[in-house]
Amino acid sequence: MYTPAKTASLLLLVCSLAACQTNPPLQNATGVSSMDVDPGRKGPVSGVGVESQDILAMTDQMMRDMLAEQIFAETGKRPRVIIDSQYFVNESSQAINKNLITQRLMVNLNRAARSRMQFINRQNTAMIEQERALKRSGTTDVGTTGLTKAQLGADYRLSGKIGSLDSRNTKTGMIQRYTQIAFEMTDLESGEIVWSGIYEFARAAADDVIYR
Repeated sequence: MYTPAKTASLLLLVCSLAACQTNPPLQNATGVSSMDVDPGRKGPVSGVGVESQDILAMTDQMMRDMLAEQIFAETGKRPRVIIDSQYFVNESSQAINKNLITQRLMVNLNRAARSRMQFINRQNTAMIEQERALKRSGTTDVGTTGLTKAQLGADYRLSGKIGSLDSRNTKTGMIQRYTQIAFEMTDLESGEIVWSGIYEFARAAADDVIYR
């Protein structure tokens, strides 16, 4: 015969056993598992704008074009170059991280052309000045490469623009975008444009994706 006390104890035991059981993982029937995607090829999520395959293709093309210029020939006197996104302007309708373009171009050039160019870091001038002050005040020693009179001055600097022209068919919802990425290398003493390059493409799609 079950008394109220025994009934309560039995219910507590059942609840405890139920809590110890491992719930089976939930299955998302509509989900898609993660996958590795080749950045040099169009992926499963793509639209009409600048994508990873474009960044790889344009920076490779710009590097080859730049290295073909006579001013960057291997003469033993390496010109000093600044390649960053400070003067790289996005005037297109797409949100894009400009550093993805300029950083890849700089890294690839630095690997391929160290005997032909010197690359100047202008984005971290404050960091460099702080370390120079520590050395000259005696707080630290002078390091292993010695002191310089001043930071290196640059001969050339990269600038550029990203532009686009969009059109939409209101009946079909079709979107078309022409994208143009232009590069210029400017002589920082005379202002002469010593090299320029352009990368362009046009794409159309029924539904565009959101770029961030």
